[in-house]
Amino acid sequence: MLALDVGDLTEALRVATLVKPWFATAKVGYELYAEAGPSAFDALQGLGLQVFADLKLHDIPNTVARGARVLGRHGVRFLNFHASGGVAMLKAGVDAFKEGGREGGHDALVALGVTVLTSEANADAFDERLRWSSEAGCDGVVCAADEVRIAHAAKLRTMVPGIRLPGQDTDDQARPSTPERAIADGADWLVIGRAVTRADDPSKAAETVHALVERASLSQ
Repeated sequence: MLALDVGDLTEALRVATLVKPWFATAKVGYELYAEAGPSAFDALQGLGLQVFADLKLHDIPNTVARGARVLGRHGVRFLNFHASGGVAMLKAGVDAFKEGGREGGHDALVALGVTVLTSEANADAFDERLRWSSEAGCDGVVCAADEVRIAHAAKLRTMVPGIRLPGQDTDDQARPSTPERAIADGADWLVIGRAVTRADDPSKAAETVHALVERASLSQ
């Protein structure tokens, strides 16, 4: 998944167009959503990309449900919720997201619980948040590569952010992973942002990531 944490929609579309051959899904986070709102969803879907709304909803259950329903109507394929909000909040959001998708004629939506941010070194809360995500009916969780196998044992799919190419700066990531390691651990989806978007040649970086992922997948 291409993390378009670039702020400006014009720049986001430029980068997305450059690397589209190697990505099926674009992530719209706070920065781009604050700049462009739902127009970012429409523009990226217009390029033929699926959308991951990385908005990490976290509020009282009713508020989360109302927001999630609207996002489902927009046809975003993936939406995440802070699992720290608890089972009632997560369930309200998951159910409303799927309902909104059906209202908008969209199916196969994927709801994810965010367990512990990969920028946090202490992951002690992971087990509890994984359990809450499962009990609430999430389709998967956002987690570090180290936690993928545990999540799979709970029958949840996994999205791993904080991906860096070997030798790249880890920036603010306390628990990063390389593409090869995340695939070896069984990750279902990788979120790849700065490793590509801040590269001198985004297309070349995207091609490199794709080759690493393909090689690691074939070796499993």
